[in-house]
Amino acid sequence: MKKRLALFLVIIMLVLPIFMVGCNSKEVKNNQKEIIVKDLLGREVKIKENVEKVVAIGSGALRLYTYVAGKDKIVGVEEIEKKNPKGRPYIIANKELLDLPTVGLGGPNNPPEAEKLISIKPDVIFTTYAKDKAEADNLQSKTGIPVVAISYGKTFLFDNAVNESLKLIGKVVNKEERAKQVVDFIEGIKKDLEKRTGNLKDENKPSVYIGALGMKGIHGIESTQGKYPLFTALNIKNVADETGKTGSVMIDKEKLLEWNPNIIFIDLGGLEIVKQDYSKNPKFYDSLIAFKKENVYSQLPYNFYSTNIDTALVDAYFIGKIVYAESFNDVDIKKKADEIYKFFVGKELFDKMQEDYGELGKLKIK
Repeated sequence: MKKRLALFLVIIMLVLPIFMVGCNSKEVKNNQKEIIVKDLLGREVKIKENVEKVVAIGSGALRLYTYVAGKDKIVGVEEIEKKNPKGRPYIIANKELLDLPTVGLGGPNNPPEAEKLISIKPDVIFTTYAKDKAEADNLQSKTGIPVVAISYGKTFLFDNAVNESLKLIGKVVNKEERAKQVVDFIEGIKKDLEKRTGNLKDENKPSVYIGALGMKGIHGIESTQGKYPLFTALNIKNVADETGKTGSVMIDKEKLLEWNPNIIFIDLGGLEIVKQDYSKNPKFYDSLIAFKKENVYSQLPYNFYSTNIDTALVDAYFIGKIVYAESFNDVDIKKKADEIYKFFVGKELFDKMQEDYGELGKLKIK
């Protein structure tokens, strides 16, 4: 009896490990490996290790995604992305995105549509809609799909939140090396602009103004920004900083006369409004030093469903070349612009942007 019991125990000890290995293998096969990432709201989100289908919703989310992964893995886009791709290099360079199913209207007043997101069955949803953890958790609960919050931060350009979002996207879709390249590229330009302009003394800097900036629509010369990101990056003396405000502000035109800046930039998105206003009141414009001395220049619009970082960087080099000619005398704008666009979206789009909006250069308003 004892011999039989001993033999039985030996058999069990030999067979059990094999049985257990079989069970474990089946479990790994049936349950795909998962990773946990921390999003820009500080939420820990569990996602598949090998993400195959992605949706990016909210202002700028799809743009940031394409900077890292192009059109790969995107299975649906918001309706707003399909409306007039003009001014959005990431759509112009990836027109196939326009043929994908619609996952909602998109836009600031249209929250995510859970039913449409569920119908697309993505492995993960990147979103800039969520303003807090509860909002992101709610969308995740409604859809049953992992929701990863990303962000442009407060300044939209050269903001650490953008860098962190790019790196997070790279981690989720196994494009970490490309994400690092994008972050390094942006940071490299930031350092280059600072190197060219950071040591210039204020007394040697001209006063500058930017007008006709888009702000929930198209506006005339009164529309400007305090702490304008491009001017800040270039250490430019922005007369609108006197308002004490950061971001969009509508000024009284008489204030512009008081400031009387040496150089004025006009956003091409609002140029026609400025021209119409000039025809009604040429005396006002001709009273400004910048208009008298023909120091009025253009800027490509770069805010469409949040910031087109590539176009903003192109504008930065052009503005720098105008305000600090000597510091940027080695920069060929067309070459630099096409280098930037090709890096971000894979195509040289400077000519296309100028075709759509007009040339970067000196403006004749009359």
